[in-house]
Amino acid sequence: MSFNNLDTLYRQVIMDHYKNPRNRGQLEGDHITVELNNPTCGDRIDLQLKVENGVVKDAKFEGEGCSISMSSASMMTQVIIDKPIEDALKMSEMFSDIMLGKEMEGYEFDIESLGDIQALQGVSKFPARIKCATLAWKAMEQGVEKDDKQG
Repeated sequence: MSFNNLDTLYRQVIMDHYKNPRNRGQLEGDHITVELNNPTCGDRIDLQLKVENGVVKDAKFEGEGCSISMSSASMMTQVIIDKPIEDALKMSEMFSDIMLGKEMEGYEFDIESLGDIQALQGVSKFPARIKCATLAWKAMEQGVEKDDKQG
């Protein structure tokens, strides 16, 4: 597949998650809530996590923002549900490294394990957009930390 075709496919995946977000909404019952915003551009996320026995059992989000931040939140919730917290945090570290353009060696996950998130690789070429892409991931990290302190 040529670069232009791949770029077009990635844009379509991002726009699909933006227009049809997965796991958008509110969780019922006990859950962790983290609210974060990116004051630079106005992106805002309200992430809810249900964690049981060290596993992310469910994740939902609400918020406002650009296609990058909202798509990233949709994609992230898809990959962390039913994952042990340690795996979710490792995926977050890997995603952060992808956004910073670092080498992807030494991870137990490959980029394909991140599902649609690989469509966001191109964001690394636009430093001003990296915070948009990582906002939901930072919220998840804070939520997991909050759960660890409560548990």
